[in-house]
Amino acid sequence: MIATKVGMSPGLSGLSRATIRRGIEGSLERLKIECIDLYYAHRDDSSTPLQETLGAFGELIDEGRIRYAAASNYSAARLTEALRIGERDATASYVALQPHYNLMERAGYEGELAAVCEQRGLACVPYFGLARGFLTGKYRRDGERVESPRAAGVRESYGGERGFAVLDALQEIAAARQTAVAAVALAWLAAQPTVLAPIASARSPARLAELVPSVQLELSAAELARLSDVSG
Repeated sequence: MIATKVGMSPGLSGLSRATIRRGIEGSLERLKIECIDLYYAHRDDSSTPLQETLGAFGELIDEGRIRYAAASNYSAARLTEALRIGERDATASYVALQPHYNLMERAGYEGELAAVCEQRGLACVPYFGLARGFLTGKYRRDGERVESPRAAGVRESYGGERGFAVLDALQEIAAARQTAVAAVALAWLAAQPTVLAPIASARSPARLAELVPSVQLELSAAELARLSDVSG
């Protein structure tokens, strides 16, 4: 399954028909394939009518260049409107939403956006599933240096008492389950209503190996509740 996005590349921003068509040409060429399974609108573009955006995605589906269209970084209101237009005009209709959602970032998705996904049957595929690396457990209360270009911003965003309380809970559950902290964080996210699969990145094969167990890790109701409570 191959997914990519259009709308936020340097020199190729927005969701006009022209931009979407230029974007797909470049993506197919770089990926060396003929069809993309899931093509995301990377960010809502209020300057382009939704009818134009969805019409362009519909053309690509008809041409066999993409199989499905999806949305990322849409508000609940705009997502609902896009779905309404897609159904009314028989153009492309979004099948998934990619929001910013993880144990440290819950308010933006839980509520109206989650309700839209549940009511309309959209798959939620959250990005930054590990809160830009914070939920891997490599950040410490003592301020130990972390080798990452994002480290300063991550510590500023999440390095308070709430963040370290979440890490404490993750580490205890990971130790009891004999798995990685990152795997537990992703397992919590995967267990949330409407979530199909979380997105997480790894900088090395060793880091990737820490993520893979999350696919089969089923947390207990008590473990899920503890993580929800401490991160709420």
